Amino acid sequence: MKIYLIVLDTLADWEIAYLTAELHSKRMLADPGKDCEIVKVGVSAAPVVTMGGMRIVPDLAVADVRMESGDLLLMPGAETWMAPESAPLVAFAKETLAQGHLVAAICGATYALAQSGALDNRQHTSNDKDDLKANCPGYTGEQRYQDAPAVREGNLVTASGIAPLEFSYEVMKMLDIFRPATVEAWYQLYKTGQPQYFQALVASMV
Repeated sequence: MKIYLIVLDTLADWEIAYLTAELHSKRMLADPGKDCEIVKVGVSAAPVVTMGGMRIVPDLAVADVRMESGDLLLMPGAETWMAPESAPLVAFAKETLAQGHLVAAICGATYALAQSGALDNRQHTSNDKDDLKANCPGYTGEQRYQDAPAVREGNLVTASGIAPLEFSYEVMKMLDIFRPATVEAWYQLYKTGQPQYFQALVASMV
């Protein structure tokens, strides 16, 4: 499977860090030998600079991405999602979601999906419903907005920018490449810091 990670200027580094670390290291996968590749996708092949100052060179331009069953489109937050130059990324994400592929969006990425109309008929969340409505004139999905850190409906996970842990938890469950007991112990460990969950995490991977 491939994780197509959208990269764009001002990408919010921390919002995907839990998830990308576990997917890249494969240390918690039910099958550590599983083919699981993170592919960085940009509007073009031009480098971008994250909010933390990290320079990232895309592996592919969005026009060259071909999603297959089981692949994930991962959309981190950024301050540039609503900029005109990001339009090809938004259009691709909307079409990918409509085709039934797995999509996960957090913070600013949810605004882009909302503005495109992709959230109007799906349960979802974001940073704040009123702010979403104020900044996305094309959005009419407020009746399906959920006041929760992260929400999954079918092939879509959305999350607030202050909930990277909950976002990662929901995406891990959606991907179905981790043992359920592993995901639960991992989440509780990072959420509570209690040592019994580290022990449960280790036991779940034996």
